[in-house]
Amino acid sequence: MIHNMKKSIWILTGLVLLLSGCGYRLEGGGNLHPGVTRVGVEVFENKSGQTRAGIEFTNELIREIQEKTDTEVVDPASTTRRIKGVIKAITFSTLSRSSTETVTERKVQAVVDVQLVGADNKVLWAVDNFAVSESYFVAPDKINDDANINKAITIIAERMADRIVSQMTANF
Repeated sequence: MIHNMKKSIWILTGLVLLLSGCGYRLEGGGNLHPGVTRVGVEVFENKSGQTRAGIEFTNELIREIQEKTDTEVVDPASTTRRIKGVIKAITFSTLSRSSTETVTERKVQAVVDVQLVGADNKVLWAVDNFAVSESYFVAPDKINDDANINKAITIIAERMADRIVSQMTANF
C-alpha cells in the first residue's frame, strides 16, 4: 500500500511538472484585448436611481480583470487604454404575487454600455445594451427589502463583469 501511495505521488508530481512546463493554464490568463497589457477602468456613469451601482459595477469589473487576465489595472489617468461604462438603467418588474396587492418576488435588470478605448478615444471593443438580471424575494420591511435589492444588484454586477471579460477575451 505504501508503495502504491509513493507511486501515485510521483505520477502526480510528474503530471504537475509536465503541465507547468508546457505553459498549460487551467483558467484565465492572456491579455484582455490584443496589445492591451495595462488598462484603466473609469467609474461607471450611473444613470439609474441606485446610488452605489456605478461603484459596485466598476469594482466587480476590476476584480474580474485582475482574476481572469494578465492585464494590469492602473489609474485611468496613467494610460491611453481605458474601459468606460454607463449603467443606462436598473429596472424592477414583478415576478410573483401572493395577492393582488402583495408582491412576493421581483426581477431586477441592469442595462449597461461598455467600451474599451485606446488613444484618441478610438473604440477598440464595445457592447451596447448589455442586460443582466436577477430575482429577489420582497421582504415585508424596508430595511430587509433594501438588503435583498442590494444583494441582487451585487449578483448582477458580478455576472456582468464575468460576461464582459469573457466576451472581451474571446473576441480576438
